[in-house]
Amino acid sequence: MNTNILYVDDEPHNLSAFAATYRRLYKVFTAESADEGRKILDKEDIHIVITDQRMPKTTGVEFLASILEAHPDPIRMILTGYTDIDAVIDAINKGQVYRYIQKPWMEEDLRINIEKAVEIYNLRKENKELTEKLIVANRQLEFIARQNLLS
Repeated sequence: MNTNILYVDDEPHNLSAFAATYRRLYKVFTAESADEGRKILDKEDIHIVITDQRMPKTTGVEFLASILEAHPDPIRMILTGYTDIDAVIDAINKGQVYRYIQKPWMEEDLRINIEKAVEIYNLRKENKELTEKLIVANRQLEFIARQNLLS
């Protein structure tokens, strides 16, 4: 599977550094604002969302919480240069964040975290597909059982 990653950060040099570092491994989409990020999410099949915590109009946690209902599947990660324990707790509770990573990120460290996030995304997708197949099989068995009872 080709992995699509959305990185949201109000600092253009962070966006270009991220894209340059990971574009060979993943299809990278970048956005300078939460609004821009939502537009990309509405158009593209995004698997991983990475966002900066501190942005002018909205925090990363607020952005991630705002996309949960419309886009529940992507694995969510927050990058920040600040250690704010309340933001970490909010990220986990409100934004359902998989990882909280310090800026500046270490290239190898972030790559490993992205790989783990991709694994989780794929496992969740596979689990969802298997559950759907199980529901269909269960309905078919119920139908056969009813037919046998009627005959």
